Amino acid sequence: MITLYHAPQSRSSRMIWLLEELGVPYEIRPVSIFRPMTGEGVGDPANPHPDKRVPAIEHDGALVAESVAILQYLTDAFPNAGLGLRVGTPERGAYLTWLAWYAAEMEPAMFAAMMGELVGAPRKQRSYDTVLARLEQALANGPYVMGNDFSGADLLISSAMAFARHAFPESAAIDAYIERCRARPAAERAGLLDDASGIQIVMTSETVAA
Repeated sequence: MITLYHAPQSRSSRMIWLLEELGVPYEIRPVSIFRPMTGEGVGDPANPHPDKRVPAIEHDGALVAESVAILQYLTDAFPNAGLGLRVGTPERGAYLTWLAWYAAEMEPAMFAAMMGELVGAPRKQRSYDTVLARLEQALANGPYVMGNDFSGADLLISSAMAFARHAFPESAAIDAYIERCRARPAAERAGLLDDASGIQIVMTSETVAA
């Protein structure tokens, strides 16, 4: 059983999506977190995350925190779901590159745009433009960033873009990409579970589908 420590409408919401994609048994354990934008919430003593944030999971005695680490850990642990590229395959390098790019390049550029930090900051503007160009090129080559198949990289990228759509310019390709990812049955189930996560629940994809 996987335990997800979760706060509704937060970064951990996409981890419910990930777990639904994997189709494995899991438990959602709600915790309170401090939300900087509103000043609300507290660090929950029951939350094992080192910084009392989300997401964090426990699985087979292991504690894993942070979205990228959790996604890589779980897609490696459950390779038959097809969300991650298996160790030893040529495509594995590109997959890990996209995960690292998301954390190191896309998120900083996205938040700089959200906070109005690009004006008068040529270096940040160049980084943002590079991120946008890479996304546009990837989406021009295939429906997903790795080509024809949805992967864990798309889950991270599309969920962030949906959250911060205003941080990116108008683009039919970006809009279609977000919609394509969010229309997946697992994403739709996750949305319902996120809304219901004020109580402790145990779910599998089969349970929700029923």
